[in-house]
Amino acid sequence: MNEWLTDYGMFLAQLLAVAGITLLAVLVVMRARGAEGERVRLRIEELNDSRRRRRRRLQLAASEPGARKRLLKAFRRDDKARGKRRAPDQATSTVWVLDFHGDLKASATGRLAEEVTAVLDVAGEADEVVVRLESAGGLVHAYGHAAAELDRLRQAGLATTVCVDKVAASGGYLMACCADRLRVAPFAVLGSIGVVAQLPNLHRLLKRHDIDVEVLTAGRYKRTLTVLGENTEEGREKFLEDLETIHGLFKRYVAERRPALDIEAVATGEVWYGQDALARGLVDELGTSEAYLARRLEDARVVSLRLERRQGLADRLGLAISRGVEHGARRGLELLDASGWQKR
Repeated sequence: MNEWLTDYGMFLAQLLAVAGITLLAVLVVMRARGAEGERVRLRIEELNDSRRRRRRRLQLAASEPGARKRLLKAFRRDDKARGKRRAPDQATSTVWVLDFHGDLKASATGRLAEEVTAVLDVAGEADEVVVRLESAGGLVHAYGHAAAELDRLRQAGLATTVCVDKVAASGGYLMACCADRLRVAPFAVLGSIGVVAQLPNLHRLLKRHDIDVEVLTAGRYKRTLTVLGENTEEGREKFLEDLETIHGLFKRYVAERRPALDIEAVATGEVWYGQDALARGLVDELGTSEAYLARRLEDARVVSLRLERRQGLADRLGLAISRGVEHGARRGLELLDASGWQKR
């Protein structure tokens, strides 16, 4: 019994110590959050160098042991010659590579906007921007914003190519059509130029249980359809009218950027795969983003850039606290289990 009390006392002491440390760390975190603003790191990767290093490693791995020394000498000569070719008066054009992976809210739009600004600050007239885009669409206003940010590249006169390997539908296609050239993989999904809205209505269920819901508005069309109240035919008609208005804006936006497209024929809400999308004029060519960039690597510098939110002190301390509490709880359970208190 005395041994059990000793172990239990040790467990309580450890628990109190962890609680004290946690409280102190929380105070430090709160102070750090006030003093430390959000920081952003620009991650840049020159894909030419990455490909060259990978190719050289494979060449060395595949060569006979006696040939490796000759290969290394050849690599050094190649590096020296490349350094001379990169003199300022012989500089090549640059292909800037951005990535956008969309969700329902187009949450990556803020990052995309900053990346576009960064590129516009340094890009030359002969440069090109390649956007690897993947999105099945989402909220109208969110993807309208994302498309507007991407449209800045065209407005600045910077050649823009959008590559779609998997899907650019609805709001994703709204963004994709901003490009000067749209390239898609053979089985990528394109289109869905339409608008959809749906919501449940619980009015009859509530009425069956004698529950009244009052919806009070100022303005005739402040609320057209509701989840809990009784929907009217006038409200439904207005809601459909709003959907048609949005659809018209969608069609006009696409038609302005792809004037050769028969917009009425494709703005049915349908989707098409790569080859069919090409036949209907939704895209310009077939092929994957990797194949396109591999081709551009032969005649240009290809640079991938991405803005990343850096973990500040608050985030790192929060993670450390979480791990510490988890470890303390696990250790306490181990002590209690070892003492056999559940069996006494």
